[in-house]
Amino acid sequence: MAYFLFIDESGQDHHNSPYEVLAGFAIRDIDLWEFIQRIHLIEYDCFGRTYREDRDEIKATKFLKKKTFRLAAQLPPIPQPERRILAKEILDDGSKASKKGLTALAQAKLDYVKRVLKLCREYKCNAFASIVCNPKTLPLNNTLLRRDYVYLFERFFYFLDDRRDHPQGIVVFDELDKTKSHLLLSQMDKYFKNTHKGRERACLIIPEPFFVHSDLTTGIQIVDFIAYIISWNFRVKKLGKPKREELNGFMSLVAGLRYRSPRKRDGKQYYIWSFTAV
Repeated sequence: MAYFLFIDESGQDHHNSPYEVLAGFAIRDIDLWEFIQRIHLIEYDCFGRTYREDRDEIKATKFLKKKTFRLAAQLPPIPQPERRILAKEILDDGSKASKKGLTALAQAKLDYVKRVLKLCREYKCNAFASIVCNPKTLPLNNTLLRRDYVYLFERFFYFLDDRRDHPQGIVVFDELDKTKSHLLLSQMDKYFKNTHKGRERACLIIPEPFFVHSDLTTGIQIVDFIAYIISWNFRVKKLGKPKREELNGFMSLVAGLRYRSPRKRDGKQYYIWSFTAV
């Protein structure tokens, strides 16, 4: 058995998100296809069609932006069958947009995200995240794997190590441009081959990742939602920037995907959470 870890970033532009987040979404290989099929059923139930038919990408910045919440609150909740018909009409032909139609589409987007996150919990998926408090603290040396990646892989390794059968971890990244992809491959190669901790973790995490198109890969779309919600609403002592109250319910669902790993040091047990502030 193996676990896929889909990885994506959020907030790198420092404009539309308060924190940089490197997030991961883990699911068992034997569950992945059934899980994807269930996601597609949710998509049809919410929109009456595939949302991406006309190259519309499912992105957190579109589905969870403030405007979506504002439009969804224009009218009381629209019954699901009617809402699906109205949402499909707008997706098929934007010229048919009306106040009720726009409200229906916004409500459908929010319902889609909520149902997908609940499905993650049903399939016992787990989320991982490195939240960067200050980007200036990350190393400028391009030969080194950034600390947020190291911490993410560390927590994924603990997660795999805690499983009785010690499954392999397969890493899947949102596709970068070729230069960045080669750089990341080189950094991961050096980390997993040339460092003590990297070599230890390579026994469970396969060091060579896959790169996929985010708009075509369901796992990347889900981790995109997770990273966005964490950036805006996950708060601990080190993370004090204002959050968006309308995302609180979504943050509760994401928080339920965290993993707590029991570790021992000097004979004493302690716990490491799968979310960390770097």
